[in-house]
Amino acid sequence: MEDIQIDLMKHRTPQGAAEKYEPSQSAPLLAQTFAVTGMTCSACVNSIERALNEMDGVSASVNFASETVHVLAPANLSAELVIKKIKAAGYGATLLSDNSDPALHRKGAARALIFAILFAAPSIAISMVMSWHQPINNWLIALFTDYSIPLPPHAHHLFASWLVLAVSAPLIFIVAFPIHRAAIRNVFHPTMDTLVSLGSLSAYIWSVYATYTAQGDVYTEVAAGVLLFVILGRFLESRAKRSAGSALSTLLALGEKEVAVLRNGTEVLIPISHLVIGDEFVVKPGSRIATDGVVISGQSTVDNSLITGESTPIEINPGMSVIGSALNNNGRLIVRATRIGSDTELARITAMVVTAQGTKAPIQALADKIASIFVPVVTVLAIGTFEGWYYFGDKSLTYSISTAITVLVIACPCALGLATPVALLVASGRGALRGIVIRHPRVLEASNSIDTVVLDKTGTLTDGAMKVQQVAIPVSAQKVLGASFATLLTEKSVLSSALALESQSNHPVSQAIASYCIARSAEQLPVTEFTQTPGVGVAGRVRIGDQSPVVIIGSPESVAHSSVPFDVEIQSAIREAQSHSFAVSVLAWDGVAIAVFAAGDVIKKDAAATIAALQSKKIDTWLLTGDNPEAAAKVGASVGISSDHIIALAKPEDKLAKISSLQSEGKRVLMVGDGVNDAAALAQADLSIAMGTGTDTAIATADITIMRPQLMSVVDALALSKRTLRTIKVNLGWAFAYNAIGIPIAAAGLMSPMYAAAAMAMSSLFVVTNSLRIK
Repeated sequence: MEDIQIDLMKHRTPQGAAEKYEPSQSAPLLAQTFAVTGMTCSACVNSIERALNEMDGVSASVNFASETVHVLAPANLSAELVIKKIKAAGYGATLLSDNSDPALHRKGAARALIFAILFAAPSIAISMVMSWHQPINNWLIALFTDYSIPLPPHAHHLFASWLVLAVSAPLIFIVAFPIHRAAIRNVFHPTMDTLVSLGSLSAYIWSVYATYTAQGDVYTEVAAGVLLFVILGRFLESRAKRSAGSALSTLLALGEKEVAVLRNGTEVLIPISHLVIGDEFVVKPGSRIATDGVVISGQSTVDNSLITGESTPIEINPGMSVIGSALNNNGRLIVRATRIGSDTELARITAMVVTAQGTKAPIQALADKIASIFVPVVTVLAIGTFEGWYYFGDKSLTYSISTAITVLVIACPCALGLATPVALLVASGRGALRGIVIRHPRVLEASNSIDTVVLDKTGTLTDGAMKVQQVAIPVSAQKVLGASFATLLTEKSVLSSALALESQSNHPVSQAIASYCIARSAEQLPVTEFTQTPGVGVAGRVRIGDQSPVVIIGSPESVAHSSVPFDVEIQSAIREAQSHSFAVSVLAWDGVAIAVFAAGDVIKKDAAATIAALQSKKIDTWLLTGDNPEAAAKVGASVGISSDHIIALAKPEDKLAKISSLQSEGKRVLMVGDGVNDAAALAQADLSIAMGTGTDTAIATADITIMRPQLMSVVDALALSKRTLRTIKVNLGWAFAYNAIGIPIAAAGLMSPMYAAAAMAMSSLFVVTNSLRIK
């Protein structure tokens, strides 16, 4: 038999291969998000960022609030190496897959709290109730004597102290072990854990010494109380963080896991990951739409409130687009998938929110600088406090150590680290649920100084889609056709003839007329000899009952060349429509004009109210549009923008130049737009807002994206940004004031270590709960 040799090492990754990383300038950049465990304050943030940013080509930003780190690095940098680097810094890490919920709540926090209470409560109770000490001493001495167990030193009057030391030992050395481990790992870059570990261990070790020698006061309850309050504070903080991130969690949970697709007319249930573009799937009443698509069958109302913030259900008919994860209310729909996975509207919103939460606001820079030196400074202050009281204050060793421990315990860099990211976490999550997606934290400061708003017209002040605004079907115009058409000339047959032709054209005006006719129950009639002349109109022979007239629909000038003179009412309808700058189409049967359609873009219902709201805040408003002067003037007058602040026929470079000109005058400019031609102006402006119905280019450029169709969302976005900035300033003010006041009080010996621990925990909790007030 032939020997078969198998090389077991052939496909094994060489040892250390995962650790090798050679930055490549040609490698594409890859953004990844990791959940991080073990962070306790902003000093931890600095430690992780320092470790990762030391790697060539790597840019890392840690979000203390969501307990994540966002890493932008060459694609050849493995996730395993990033995780190993984070672990080497003393923390745990796991890679978050797409649409994973960031680690906003650690189950370990609740478990640690339960054990902390279990061991700390009896320790504190026995220590604080002095009348229990002698009975406990007597009982333990009798028990040890009965079982011939050697008594500890000074048992007759300090046995209760030995009991407290024994009961609290599991809390000090087991429950709080993660705190001590983190302190040891970060010995050269001290963190909040350093202060807590030093404070609790110092109190416990001193208590062991005082009990063993019977000299000095015992502070075992302080060590237990410090850890209890710290663990309780972190549990409450973790719960509050979870509440802060609940809006984002809601977005992440919206996606469907399975979808019913049609296969040869049969519904087949498949995982959402198997859905491909072009698949037709069923959406039943009460279900969420699996992905973005176009309705091909069925009618219903759809609730987009959790995605766009639009509270009013939208009527859905065949041909209309729908957003994935929107709620289908009352009708069965068949939808053709047009976007899947990370390309969907929900994924785009979520990605923008997560990116914003992973980016630091400029206002956080000062807090980061202070936090980086905070713990070492506090440690030095604690040592100085001990030496000051012991050597110069003529206080006992017990008092001096107790005061130094209080300084260690009361200091709270957590509040500094949480001040900005938690507020941004709340604002971005809740804003997203209202259809306001903040992409860059810098908008917080920028929004506070905006004094000028420049708006595009089409798609911004208007709906951006052509709709039929006026229709005239005068009876007097039909008389010329004669008796043979008398029974056919009904509104439905006229609209059906228009639908027959316009449904075969993709021109925006044609689509608007076709939609208008469908909405009024027009029928799809057979057409022969169809022709389309660009810029002129469409024509064909349409079968209507027992007649087949030649039907033309086009501009008044083109139809006039092929028809008898227009009826007086037809001429009047044309003039009326043109006075409003509408696109006018005339319908003719066999050379006789019998109907007029006027289509135009509609000014948003709340456009005038939005302009008025901006102007009431002393913000100048400008209209820059590529449309003609007449249309621009009409829209400007309708919404309340003065004529001297309207610029028409503006090209992209003209918009950019106007923004720059306003900025050179000292103006702080907000640009609101939706098209590719607005992208350069959006990038140039001090603050930019893109309408979510616009192009991907505009959305990718803007600082804020408005997913709702209402223009008033612009005012809401500015208000949300200002409220968030105000909250951050309050948070930072509290964090600075708390430490500036609390540390001197502790150093002066006016507070016990246990009360200091409670104050420290409440400080962090105040910052988080204050941020939760953002609406």
